[in-house]
Amino acid sequence: MPFPSPFSNPDESEGESTFDEWDAFVPEHLPEPGPFLAGHDVLTGGAHVAFRATTREVFEARGVYDATFGYNLARLDLDSRHPDAGYRYAVDRDDPSVLRAEFTPTTAFCPQGDALAKGSFRAWNGLADEHGYDLVRVRVAPSHDESERINAALARLEDACRDTGEVDNDPCRDTGEVGNDPGARSRPDDAEGDGGGGATPF
Repeated sequence: MPFPSPFSNPDESEGESTFDEWDAFVPEHLPEPGPFLAGHDVLTGGAHVAFRATTREVFEARGVYDATFGYNLARLDLDSRHPDAGYRYAVDRDDPSVLRAEFTPTTAFCPQGDALAKGSFRAWNGLADEHGYDLVRVRVAPSHDESERINAALARLEDACRDTGEVDNDPCRDTGEVGNDPGARSRPDDAEGDGGGGATPF
């Protein structure tokens, strides 16, 4: 089972009512699209839900889990305790084979922002056959205090993926094999799927 955060409120409810359903699109529980998505075709409604479902599977395969909450990062979209955190997506208006993904961490100083964004990039682009886009570009929202540094590193990963088909010797696109992903935390051995027992950190 995921370990509770030492910063959590023990009286806070962590039941299923805390989370929206996987097939729900609840804009008030999602971050507003930021500058990386401006001018592009932002996914809403069923399109957002469909890509989130694919993301859930891809993140599960690659172990992209939030270490604080102990759940698949795709579930952050559903966590009503953090209505301004999670991913928003947009199809690139100039190249519809490219999807843009902007990650808003739960706090401006989230220590996992770097690892989760890079892990997301590797997962999406390592298992591209699952979603059909040639490239998923990832950036962290400017609300994070290290967004400029993180985004510069993400741009370098993106360039490496375009130029060589690899990121840190890990193929950007493979046949679906689960690889060791240094940018993501593997889920606990005793965690079942994307359980949501994690507690709020702050």
